[in-house]
Amino acid sequence: MANRLQSSTSPYLLQHAHNPVDWHPWDAEALAQAKALDRPIFLSIGYSACHWCHVMERESFEDPVTAAVLNAHFVCIKVDREERPDLDDLYMDAVQALTGRGGWPMSVWLTPDLEPFYGGTYFPIQARHGLPGFRELLEAIAEAWRERRPKVLAQARQLAEGLAKAAEMRPGPGLPDPAILDRALADLRHRYDGAWGGFTPAPKFPAQHAVELILRRGTGTDLAMARRTLDAMWEGGMFDHLGGGFARYSVDGRWLVPHFEKMLYDNAQLASTYLAGFQALREPRYADIARDTLDYLLRDMRDPSGGFHSAEDADSEGEEGRFYVWTPAQIEEVLGAEAEAFSRAYGVTAAGNFEGANVLHRFSADPAQGVDEAGLAACRERLRVFREGRVRPAKDDKVLAAWNGLALSAFARGARILGEARFLTAARELGAFLLTVLWEDGILYRVYRHGVRHTPGFLEDYTAVAAGLVDLHEADGDPRWLLGAQALVEAMRERFEDPEEGGFFSTGAGAPDLLFRQKPFQDGVIPSGNTLAAGVLLRLSHHLDRSDLALSAQRTLACAEPMMARVPGAFLALLGVLEGHVRPLRSLVLAGESADPALEAFRRALAGVWAPDLALSQGPEAPELPLRRGRSAVGGVRAYLCEGGTCRAPIATPDLLVRALEGGGQA
Repeated sequence: MANRLQSSTSPYLLQHAHNPVDWHPWDAEALAQAKALDRPIFLSIGYSACHWCHVMERESFEDPVTAAVLNAHFVCIKVDREERPDLDDLYMDAVQALTGRGGWPMSVWLTPDLEPFYGGTYFPIQARHGLPGFRELLEAIAEAWRERRPKVLAQARQLAEGLAKAAEMRPGPGLPDPAILDRALADLRHRYDGAWGGFTPAPKFPAQHAVELILRRGTGTDLAMARRTLDAMWEGGMFDHLGGGFARYSVDGRWLVPHFEKMLYDNAQLASTYLAGFQALREPRYADIARDTLDYLLRDMRDPSGGFHSAEDADSEGEEGRFYVWTPAQIEEVLGAEAEAFSRAYGVTAAGNFEGANVLHRFSADPAQGVDEAGLAACRERLRVFREGRVRPAKDDKVLAAWNGLALSAFARGARILGEARFLTAARELGAFLLTVLWEDGILYRVYRHGVRHTPGFLEDYTAVAAGLVDLHEADGDPRWLLGAQALVEAMRERFEDPEEGGFFSTGAGAPDLLFRQKPFQDGVIPSGNTLAAGVLLRLSHHLDRSDLALSAQRTLACAEPMMARVPGAFLALLGVLEGHVRPLRSLVLAGESADPALEAFRRALAGVWAPDLALSQGPEAPELPLRRGRSAVGGVRAYLCEGGTCRAPIATPDLLVRALEGGGQA
């Protein structure tokens, strides 16, 4: 019999809709029931592609005996962390304060007033590895609620007050000192893995924020760290060498064996990072990796609406990685006589490297052997087509505004840098979806699935979508995208900005189901909401000649100054925004009709230039856009480049533009 999750749109909640646990979604009815029954809340937070979430469901939530204990003593609530990042952030802070660690599935026990008093992550059904058995833990918590409630309530109040105090933000005396950038780079040098790249031991997560900061400000030695990290992330098994795209992380220190789930936000950001690497390091392979990643999203993750789905699971047929791994016999079955050369190039052995099978990788490839890359590409495609006959991992097909904003940036940059028409088409269709389906009457909705949208957006939604629209404007010059970004930012400031201390809250004021509002600054797997806010405010201030937007960004950076000064390595993406802010402002207008071949020649030349933070607009004169006001192609296409408040004479040829952007002389 289905529980109350059956009417949800979240694939994660629907996975639990037939558990014997009397699950509720997080809503007013569930919270009222906890008060009426005077019961604690058992809050379980996870997401559909989470491997250990599936394990805990099989062991505990599908077990009738455990479900009976849960139903007898608690009001049980399931939350998809991807739909409610505000709840996930708040209660993750509580779990980390209680246990010193965090992760998913997250298990938290709350008073009816929503104050946490006990928590953890995955609990096994039977005690092992120092973790209590889940059923015995439930009985102990229920007993404490009955017999020692005053103590439980006092502990909950103390924890809630401590979390609220820790969330208070006081700005520093001014903007962060640019010397913090050099301290962050010194820390990256200290943490760098010289053998395998990256900046952490196992497990190794994608290092896009570190790489992009190095590309912006690093020395020649630092650039070698970025190059090695970009190479190793692709060479290992974290990259899907058949289907494109990156897995969530590598379980080892060599980028070899991935945790096989694929997330939209990882692939969007990594595509952008490899495009930056292509420009900054002049390595054509990085353009190919970005192209393969974007093509993966187009082929396997696109929604009919024009948006992109959230994730693909790690498991299929009950086994992690089953869809992706190979034995020598399977490869020989598909490739025949070419199997030996392919296996040698991709590290396939009889012993395997993952539970008796093989994760494909390129670590064993020796360029000196003169590998036939065209032949390997044909083999990869044959294996990919064969693999499509396997049972695919489950997909989380909800469309999230923030993650699609990151994807919009990636496709727009891919279109501009790679010159691929299909990427521009995808970006335009995605931009139109975000502005017409998810944005209405001053509200951006976070979630869309199967024609249904819901949940008013959070700070990260407004900021990521606005940034993506700015990237799309820079790719095709259409004023619509820039004006859409402006409207989103105006709504963002009204809804989330702290007018007293600076910076932005993740949620609007007056939410009845939150203990307190938080200001997200620390960069995680995606940049924090305040990082995204500061970045898009600065970009729009350049495009729209709006000093008020620049001031709002500066106040955001000042709000983060005390934290950045203490632990710069926790703010690598925000440091990238700071690095862009301390550079002289540069803007470029490519004036002319979009279909003019001469304008296309300028675009091709610009695609190979590493010029982060350049405000770019292209197309005919547009009075509504300050950069293009009065800028026309007199006597043909012209490039108008301004820097630090000073504009050069119009630039007549692509070569002269490249020289000017790269500092190679006057145009």
